[in-house]
Amino acid sequence: MNPEVVTLSTPRPVRRSLLVQRWTDLAFLHWPVDPALVAPLLPAGTVPDTLDGVTYVGLIGFRMEGVGFLSGPGVPYLGSFAETNVRLYSVDAQGRRGVVFRSLEAERLIPVLVARATLNLPYMWSRMRLTRDGDVLTYTTRRRWPGPRGAAGEMTVRVGAALTEPTPLEQFLTARWGLHTAAWGRTVHLANEHPPWPLHRAELLSLSDTLIGAAGLPQPAGPPVSVLYSPGVPVTFGAVSRPAGDVQQPHS
Repeated sequence: MNPEVVTLSTPRPVRRSLLVQRWTDLAFLHWPVDPALVAPLLPAGTVPDTLDGVTYVGLIGFRMEGVGFLSGPGVPYLGSFAETNVRLYSVDAQGRRGVVFRSLEAERLIPVLVARATLNLPYMWSRMRLTRDGDVLTYTTRRRWPGPRGAAGEMTVRVGAALTEPTPLEQFLTARWGLHTAAWGRTVHLANEHPPWPLHRAELLSLSDTLIGAAGLPQPAGPPVSVLYSPGVPVTFGAVSRPAGDVQQPHS
């Protein structure tokens, strides 16, 4: 198995739209983590995706806007909400790189219930707030349901200069064209596409977090190795497909 090349644009254009949405005001925080610790947390048929032998855990805060089905318009009110997720990096037997969500905090209960029931995504109903003061953004969350109730996080970042050429690590962490999840008794892959990320450097001003630990991962002991910001992109999700065959740890 050879993982696909990391590309700034999708290698698999979505032919039939399942969902449309827009992600805005994203903050990406990442820490290195031992692939051996991550492997048991991934769906069957996937392994940790690595760069130079290291994989990463991401804490991503943003606002979801205009969620709509097929190519239709966004659902009023329910289709727009703040979100913070904890994610890992995966690759399947077909070489498709993706993300695996360990938790997704969202402030709208109905989208949480729908995502849990349809794709078994670990959405959590939470109190959320995203505020902006000039170039400083603060993302705040406190979990309501399900447990562990009270898992929480608050991160504040200052937006810096635009990136003209992302590093290999920055590309590896952000250029993800699908997700893997265990649903309907099997592992499935849900592809997405969007324009290349408009990325900015960012400075982490403060962080208080228990979401990573609540997701079954060691709580990071030090600062993140990568802090990025993006004003956002429109996103399209395509059809669900199933990874085929067994998979072995990729070489990187």
